[in-house]
Amino acid sequence: MKDDITRPNIIITGFMGTGKTTLGKRLAAALGYEFVDTDELIVARSGRTVEEIFHEQGEAVFREMESAIAKELGEKEGLVISTGGRTMLDPTNAAALSKKGRVFCLVARPEEIMERLSQDPDVCRPLLDGPNPMERIVELLRERQEGYARFPQLVTSGKSPEELVDILLEIIQQGSA
Repeated sequence: MKDDITRPNIIITGFMGTGKTTLGKRLAAALGYEFVDTDELIVARSGRTVEEIFHEQGEAVFREMESAIAKELGEKEGLVISTGGRTMLDPTNAAALSKKGRVFCLVARPEEIMERLSQDPDVCRPLLDGPNPMERIVELLRERQEGYARFPQLVTSGKSPEELVDILLEIIQQGSA
């Protein structure tokens, strides 16, 4: 990250259901930053849900949209950016978003992820379509483990959003001292 950045972005990444959006909104409010959810931005601009994009145009088209958003947001400052679960696994996206910001990867136990996702029935998760979503969560976490490990980890299991905001604020303040 360059030294001349006055309001570095904070990028929150990690698997679905780890608390990226909840934590991101609260952290943005605490910092006086704008909150941006990359998936929500894609939906707003395309006029389609993530599920519709996946089913009508395919995952590759969604990933192209995701990369364009990463490149665009990476040029801005003063944002808390919540990424899709795979966004930062793409080295090009990671480089673009890291350019003017710090990345934190949220992690949670598979059981807690499943519980959180089941509490939000209005949100469709195309990658979990199938007979055994818990098995799929474990499989996807295993596949993504190496990619997520490139970023500082913050365990969200058993912690309230307020506790997590306090932890991140302390880390951010230490990093700018």
